[in-house]
Amino acid sequence: MGGLFFLQAHAIALWFVPFSSILKEHGLGNLTPWAFATSAVAAFVSPMLAGTLADSHFSPNVVLRWLCTGMAVLLSMTFLAIERGWNQYLILVLIQLFQFCFAPSWGVASTLVLAQLRDPGRQFGPLRAWGTFGWMAAGPLVSLVLHADGSTLPGFVSAVCWAGVAAFTFFLPSVQPKEVAERVSGGSLFGLETFRLLRDPQHRALFLTAGLLSIPLAAFYPYTPMHLQELGIAKVSAAMSLAQVFEAVAMFAMAPILTAVRLRPLFVFAIFVAVLRYVLFGLNARWALITGILMHGICFTLFFIPAQIYVEKRIARELRFRAQALLTLLIGGFGNLCGYLGCGALHSLCSSGGRTDWPLYWGVLAAAVFFVGVYFLAAYRSSGSSAGELVATKSTAGC
Repeated sequence: MGGLFFLQAHAIALWFVPFSSILKEHGLGNLTPWAFATSAVAAFVSPMLAGTLADSHFSPNVVLRWLCTGMAVLLSMTFLAIERGWNQYLILVLIQLFQFCFAPSWGVASTLVLAQLRDPGRQFGPLRAWGTFGWMAAGPLVSLVLHADGSTLPGFVSAVCWAGVAAFTFFLPSVQPKEVAERVSGGSLFGLETFRLLRDPQHRALFLTAGLLSIPLAAFYPYTPMHLQELGIAKVSAAMSLAQVFEAVAMFAMAPILTAVRLRPLFVFAIFVAVLRYVLFGLNARWALITGILMHGICFTLFFIPAQIYVEKRIARELRFRAQALLTLLIGGFGNLCGYLGCGALHSLCSSGGRTDWPLYWGVLAAAVFFVGVYFLAAYRSSGSSAGELVATKSTAGC
């Protein structure tokens, strides 16, 4: 199971981390916010569709296998188009098609793994840490081995990795979908009934906070590499991989943290770290930027991973894949679409003469994260249980 996370994260990081640098090197820097926003467009549709198929129609192993095969083909075509200077609108179409395959893949894989675990609160963190290791390995490979931070080579290597993930699904324990006899309507096929989960105040506060938090956090991967380059750091992929150092530590610490700490203060702490990280970025110094990059793993792990475990243990079995897909939709769809386009527009406003006012840019985003934290504090009410006790209790959908 850890191998699945390792290969997936490695395949993602190979092309995603240096992508803004690759576009800039090939004269496509103007596409940066739009290219990243394709993931958000895809997240509005494909995760819910794939989640419904994995819940009720096909084994998630098969769903993941075909998604990864499609990604291998489409990513190869995308980077071939960039390399050969094809029309930029065709490049965007290819990226969008790739993202339709990519958007549901992590949610399907996560729920496939969670279905095999007896105690997700204790077991999921160490397994998910293998994804962190896979991501960490990609940065040094791109920067120090391939010397390809601005080359299309990482995209082709990533395509090979996605083909490897597709092959790997044949060796995973099979998870069978729930049998359904009724004809599935269009609304059910796209998982629209899953939105009823938001009637519950706890579910709604957590899901909406995840989506809102993703808006300012979307600036991290497109614009941190640009800031690093302006500060004279050339090996941006290697530098960005430092974000996974504390992520790995947090993953292994997840079990005792979930046992000892209530969910509400855990989420609040993660949001506070996210604010502090952008405040450090705003200092516009190498040491502050590197320190902030190291903190990324903490705020990511301590918010989004417990959120996934919450869904696994608090949502009914027949809606679980779709609930994970709804979380993906709010994070990768609503959050990232607003984030990539909004952060791109903010970057334009903060830039002049080829230079960016980074203290202003990151300061605005730090304020945005802070106000998301204020909303969460007002909307989410603690159950009085530790996170470990909370996720150990199953309930029905909409409870």
